[in-house]
Amino acid sequence: MQGSSAPDAAMEGSFAYELPPELIAQHPTAERDGARLLVLDRERGCEPVHSTIHDLPRWLSRGDLMVVNRSRVIPARLHARRAGGGAAEVLLIAPLGVSDPDAGTGAAPRWRALVRPARRLPPGSSLDLTGPRGEERPGARVAVRIVRHVDGQAVVELPAGADALRLLDRFGETPLPPYIRRPGGATDEDRDRYQTIFASEPGSIAAPTAGLHLTERLLADLRAAGVEVAEIVLHVGPATFLAGRPGRSSLAVEPERYEVPPATRDLLRDAGGRRRVVAVGTTTTRALESAARAGWPEGPQETSLILAPGSRFAVVGGLLTNLHLPGSSLLALVGAFAGTEAVRRAYAVAVAERYRFYSYGDAMLIL
Repeated sequence: MQGSSAPDAAMEGSFAYELPPELIAQHPTAERDGARLLVLDRERGCEPVHSTIHDLPRWLSRGDLMVVNRSRVIPARLHARRAGGGAAEVLLIAPLGVSDPDAGTGAAPRWRALVRPARRLPPGSSLDLTGPRGEERPGARVAVRIVRHVDGQAVVELPAGADALRLLDRFGETPLPPYIRRPGGATDEDRDRYQTIFASEPGSIAAPTAGLHLTERLLADLRAAGVEVAEIVLHVGPATFLAGRPGRSSLAVEPERYEVPPATRDLLRDAGGRRRVVAVGTTTTRALESAARAGWPEGPQETSLILAPGSRFAVVGGLLTNLHLPGSSLLALVGAFAGTEAVRRAYAVAVAERYRFYSYGDAMLIL
């Protein structure tokens, strides 16, 4: 596992800013590629330039390698009923590997999860799954069991022999971040738009949001302009859902699973620093920089890498990213890449110009 030292409070404060609540995007743009784009060119002093996602091909160069994250968001939010009749919620994070001491025998799949109300769900509690709005689902009763609590999370056990992804397809809901307000739960629009068009490998519980802007038409325009497109996988973890918890640093990063496929490794090796690698999103950046630090390992890996001011980027030379939460690890990564002061100025411009922020918001391109 790759990691870095724990961030301190001073570093968190470096990435604080005031955001009017109305600038937090609650819905996506009418068209996927219809967002605004704030461009920072590091060779020209990072003076912000206003553009649009439609114009992305003109900002990139022939020979650039653009890398996207093909992880797919799973319907990981489960609604349930406690034994006493009260409502409960389980947000599945990741399956436990066979080497994990909590993995059990393997007959009944076990997952790391966030549960609520945690205080009313001691080990041994059984929860009957319902639909997203508490409605009963037809068929046999399906229950999950709380195995134990550890470090603010829970280990939960699914029914013996259960296929977790099929169970989620039947009972689960798209786990939107808490700043997107949906009193009735995720909508049909969310199930489509909170997913990239190239999402193919299930495992994320939050979207790699920079990729939400890309369309088949835009990818075709990029390829026509001589930009090559490659893929990695990084399954996004629960950081968005844990932000603001007492005693937790906003720069903390949970271990996340990633893989750089052989075809992408070959392209990066062939590049040998002679072509610009443009990462679509902080998730792609962390996967590429983690793999480089580990010597480009094969197969599934895990990383806790924190990229913050002082970090060096061995692979990534350009970054397409959304506008992130104040004080977050994602914003710290952007500050490391573009420079803290440049990012402060750019975010002040974005607020003044009424850009839309966070998952469904506008984007920034740093070259």
